[in-house]
Amino acid sequence: MVVGMRENSAPDDRDAFEGGLGAAMKQTAAGFSVAGRPLVDGGVARGRRRAVLRRGAVVTGSVAALAVIGLGGSYVTGDTGASQDGGNGATVGAQATEKADRTEETSDSYSGPQVVETLEGLLPAGKFSKQTGSGTTGDGGRKGAQATYASVVYDDGHGKAALSVSLGRQHPDQALPEGELSCPDKNLTAFEACSATTLKDGSRLVLYKGWEYPDRRAETKRWYADLLTPEGYRISVTEWNAAAEKGTPVSRPTPPLSLDRMKALVQAEEWRPIIASLPEPEQPPLEQPAPQGQNGEEILAKLIAQLPDGLTVKASGGQEAEYAYVVVDDGRGKSFVQINVQADMSDVEGDLFGPDAKVLPDGTKVTTRQEPGEKGGGGVKMWTADTMRPDGFRVVISAFNTANQNEDATREDPALTLAELEKMATSKVWLS
Repeated sequence: MVVGMRENSAPDDRDAFEGGLGAAMKQTAAGFSVAGRPLVDGGVARGRRRAVLRRGAVVTGSVAALAVIGLGGSYVTGDTGASQDGGNGATVGAQATEKADRTEETSDSYSGPQVVETLEGLLPAGKFSKQTGSGTTGDGGRKGAQATYASVVYDDGHGKAALSVSLGRQHPDQALPEGELSCPDKNLTAFEACSATTLKDGSRLVLYKGWEYPDRRAETKRWYADLLTPEGYRISVTEWNAAAEKGTPVSRPTPPLSLDRMKALVQAEEWRPIIASLPEPEQPPLEQPAPQGQNGEEILAKLIAQLPDGLTVKASGGQEAEYAYVVVDDGRGKSFVQINVQADMSDVEGDLFGPDAKVLPDGTKVTTRQEPGEKGGGGVKMWTADTMRPDGFRVVISAFNTANQNEDATREDPALTLAELEKMATSKVWLS
């Protein structure tokens, strides 16, 4: 599951799916060749600055990255094209007799309806509506894209369910972004079950049960299976227990397919010729560019070293660069503490620091905030110290009165005071 920037500095609360797309694009861009690095860096930097102006979001899985393979694919996992009602239904058997007759790998192109038809033919008997998809010929998507998709509203007699498949192709030697095709950090993302395994043929498979909204504001469940083969073929199937991923009531207790059935679906041979007809990916550079920003492990070590006495670290984690967190306990309950360390953020200084910001003798600007938690957990408090030095170097630290922002408060206040957070954020340890 790819995890995006977790910043806490603006009034809008965006959902995790949007944040996941931004993170996926950032991580994919980081894998491009050194020759194209200045242009890529510029795009990543602009995206990072826009992220400052929205609240942090935790993405719950690796499927979002499939949408931006090579930055050429449409964002195919986020919109099933499904609504609660409407569309012409059609009853189809588990192996539809009219499905596309393509069982061997070929260079032929596939239309959007053929991709949809393949998906329907692989599902148990049921009624289908709201079919949509893109082909490998450019219809419904972008010609030359290295990803395609199909989505339907599927009813097996126990209620409507949105269901989609995303198909992508990447070079076998392409390195995966950090955290890709692995289970999310449970301290950041609530989920029911998750497994990440390497199969006998070398394929990587993730099976996941969770919710559309990590804060459980609605009981819409999102389950997925995500497979990457040694050839670079990527198949991801996602299903919900509602007729659309967002904005419609839950229509059944759980999504229709078990994880075992989802595993069989992503492994189906019928996907292979479709993926083979996508453009062949380019050879990745021999040397991958290093991630931008301070190393996440170093940030975590410095964060732990700066914690006040009397706190016990119960859990920790972070990203490859710029972000880390700890869960601490002072004997009165667990408290989540997170930090972002970012260089060259001067262009958003005016959005973060108003005229009432404190200015230290060295020119560092400091602002502190006490506000409700951003992820929807009941009674959650978020205390923040945000700092920026004259050269645009930013350190922002937040503490919460819960071990997980998506869950209800477990103590009266965060384990660190605003003064302690400010002392940590203004420490010169971050400059070395």
